[in-house]
Amino acid sequence: MTPPARLAPLLAQFDFARQRLSERLAGPVAHSGNGTGVPVGPLTDDEYLWEPGPGCWSVRRRADGPGAAAELLTGAGAWGRDAAPYPHPVPPPFTTLAWRLSHLTEMLVLRADHTTGTRSLTRDDHRTPGDAATAVADFDAAAEAWRAALLSADDAALDTVGLCSYPHGGDPEEPFVEIVWWMNQELLHHGAEIALLRDLYGLRRAPRP
Repeated sequence: MTPPARLAPLLAQFDFARQRLSERLAGPVAHSGNGTGVPVGPLTDDEYLWEPGPGCWSVRRRADGPGAAAELLTGAGAWGRDAAPYPHPVPPPFTTLAWRLSHLTEMLVLRADHTTGTRSLTRDDHRTPGDAATAVADFDAAAEAWRAALLSADDAALDTVGLCSYPHGGDPEEPFVEIVWWMNQELLHHGAEIALLRDLYGLRRAPRP
């Protein structure tokens, strides 16, 4: 199905942001922003779980319990993501690359499910992996699921309030086109954060001039 005219630029933006993040996570070459390619190694487990400072929120083995200022580990399985009920701690804890990638993947998976799937998944069902390779593969699968949900939308669907019934946001009260826009900005800003964390991690091991 040809995307509606209003959806086409949002879909193109999503594809661009997804490609940029996927390349930054997996390499072997990432777009530099000026038309040239920059060599990038695949994300390692150490980098995935790196905590740049004290008190970070991250993903952790469930058996170890939540980190500082967190009250629970969300999701299912052996690993979970640091979280706390509202109101969140102030100032908010710094979150690791693993936390941000898990958060982004979870939103993509759940919103796809609540648009064209079972409309039943919650954060309690989402499995956060403890290793980088699985996390990258899960992100790619989640992005593909959300893209398929976007391609299912015709022009009338874009204006349908509550087409996406994702339970952890304002989706049931918003037209679908607003949710599409929101997910693009989530991908863009978390993708930029993840890219910066990769750069900072690399500087730790770079030789001094």
